Amino acid sequence: MLRNICIAFLLVVMAFDLQSQVNASDSAVSAFIPNISYAYQIPGGDVAERYGNNSTIGGGFHVKTKKNFIISLDYGFIFGSQVKNASSILHMVETHDGYIIDGNGTYALYALYERGHNISVSFGKILPVLAANPNSGLMISGGVGYLSHRLKIDNQHRTAAQISGDYAKGYDRLTGGISLRQFVGYFFMGDSRVLNFYAGFEFYQAFTKSQRDYIFDLQMKDTNSYTDLFFGFKVGWMLPIYKRAPKAYYYY
Repeated sequence: MLRNICIAFLLVVMAFDLQSQVNASDSAVSAFIPNISYAYQIPGGDVAERYGNNSTIGGGFHVKTKKNFIISLDYGFIFGSQVKNASSILHMVETHDGYIIDGNGTYALYALYERGHNISVSFGKILPVLAANPNSGLMISGGVGYLSHRLKIDNQHRTAAQISGDYAKGYDRLTGGISLRQFVGYFFMGDSRVLNFYAGFEFYQAFTKSQRDYIFDLQMKDTNSYTDLFFGFKVGWMLPIYKRAPKAYYYY
């Protein structure tokens, strides 16, 4: 599978490399554009009852046409440290004072975090608004994908068996489902291989369900459906791959 993906990647790169040579500042070009990104997000809907604000780092690639249409594949790793209602989730394994006793008979050292993933495929258009050149401007896109999130219990040295390994899955609230994505921002691609970026506002609506068969603290399976929302500002750095025009040489 990995071999096939690598071959497909090389074929796409070669296809763009064989195109007519152009300057990005002079005319619209088609390009294969790997990118990395960071987003700071505010939760809404049902997920806001579990977690606070979070960050997402990720990467992917755009395929841009000469008519400035954009097809994108994006992956993001979600992480945060604001966990709500933690005491109610772990009340079955906590003492009356709110501690967890580990296998050594001492208080377990642990921390709770938000973790998640999202992957999406999007289609969009670069519009000639505030365009620095024919390949830049206002970018609007939308797509569909899959989003999941969970509660990560980090028990130092895994000394507390009741919140480690498979037992932790009974508390982690792993939730996932189909998501919709929208992005509105600015896309800049110039002649420089370094100064290429996009930035703007990104929105997710995920329609999720529990992915666990049994929730320990609820003593039952969670059969509810959730609507999880994420709103945030996203910035990405890009490395466009396309054939440059050769420099002109003059002879006298």
